[in-house]
Amino acid sequence: MKKANACVFKKIDFFFLSFIILIALLFRLYKVSIPLADFHSWRQVDTAAVARNFVKSGFDLLHPRYDDISASSTGKENPQGYRLVEFPLYNAIFAYLYKIMPFLPLEIWGRLTSIFFSLITIGVIYYLSLKEAGRSAAIAASLTYAVFPFFVFFSRTILPETTSNSFALVSIFFLYLFTHHDDVGKNFLFFFLSLISFALSLLIKPTAIFYGIVLLSLFLQKYKLSIFKRFSVLFYFLLAVLPLFLWREHIKLYPEGIPPSEWLITSVNTYLGLKSIFFKPAFFRWIFFERINNLILGGYLTFLFLLGVLTKPKSFLFHSFLISSLTYLFAFQGGNVQHEYYQIFILPTIAVFIGLGIFFVTKNTKAMISPFLVYPAIAIIFVLSFFFSYYKVRDYYNYPAELPQIAKIITALTKEDDKIVTERMGDTTLLYLADRKGAPSIYQAITEYQKAGYRYLVTTTKETIENLKNEGVYTIVFENDKFAMFKL
Repeated sequence: MKKANACVFKKIDFFFLSFIILIALLFRLYKVSIPLADFHSWRQVDTAAVARNFVKSGFDLLHPRYDDISASSTGKENPQGYRLVEFPLYNAIFAYLYKIMPFLPLEIWGRLTSIFFSLITIGVIYYLSLKEAGRSAAIAASLTYAVFPFFVFFSRTILPETTSNSFALVSIFFLYLFTHHDDVGKNFLFFFLSLISFALSLLIKPTAIFYGIVLLSLFLQKYKLSIFKRFSVLFYFLLAVLPLFLWREHIKLYPEGIPPSEWLITSVNTYLGLKSIFFKPAFFRWIFFERINNLILGGYLTFLFLLGVLTKPKSFLFHSFLISSLTYLFAFQGGNVQHEYYQIFILPTIAVFIGLGIFFVTKNTKAMISPFLVYPAIAIIFVLSFFFSYYKVRDYYNYPAELPQIAKIITALTKEDDKIVTERMGDTTLLYLADRKGAPSIYQAITEYQKAGYRYLVTTTKETIENLKNEGVYTIVFENDKFAMFKL
């Protein structure tokens, strides 16, 4: 049923939201055309390589392939280059866009696709914040997601998380409409649009399953305890999870394309090997202090976030977001500490609680020292936090200038079907930039690569270069002060 005290989406909200989305778009276009060698490029290029192979070889969504055809990732030789993790819907979207509009590079289409879905997320955040709190909460929450540096950078990376997030938020949006309307025809439509969106979110990234907590809270809000008697609720979740289950069963047929993931729950990779971080003080320091407090919120904004968490809500909706995010963080402690992009899933939660915190302050100005100081204080906190966060995130856009140059040399000196060994500790960035398939690390004797049909070895390691020169077995095709390329 409808809430009597819920804010109505008016023309002024359309103006505010349009302006915020425009600002968000401009922020996200910053360095949109740089080579795909920036922060977390090792993960981005794997995603982009799947899309590039769709363009080259056809859209076989059941058998996505990337550039690593070795055993370096999965421990099993992978001559077909299978990349079987999430269902490649995101990859297929921007591959298709490039296919029909090739006037922009594939990488830009990948970034633009992420940007587009991040703008949808901003719209949902605005709407839900408006309905559950008020206009100031909606503006603050959506503006935070629109402009804060960490949000901006990871909203334009070639990673499936932002697209999955967007579908999950759209699913919550439609189920929210379902729980707040009594029209049978509309509710039928809202129910299935929510179900389809959630199923797509899970396919694109299975970790979206934690948004199920938010969806369940909406069902509880509508049905109360009678939820256990509602077949429609069970039907919703079973049907949403079914495509993911079928996908996971399918990829089991190709174990060479499935990288190990168990360590993401408890451990991090260090120079000493895997180390457990499960519920250790280091986990709490890295996630809640270094990442959320310093990196994402720039320090001072944490105050408003915590204030939002402690604010008494109209409903349980946003606190179900909080439970969902905390459950996700604690379930994948290793992955969240190891990789910054894992925090993409908690960004909507952070944004809405900042909105709630600012809403609380602006509605209680009489309780402050001076009502006239409230808005300047919020602006100062916001601006200072922005720049403290930007000071850390700005380096994410940087990339080794020599890497694209090395890639161009490799491309010029090799044929398209030549297999390459690059000594990069499993990082496939150089393979992707050179548009060659091969191995991103040396994990066996070089003679074994020769037997497997590899034609060249590229290394930037001085020790490896000197050793191969001293052996005198392999011909140097190219050498400068940055790298050497040997013919096998």
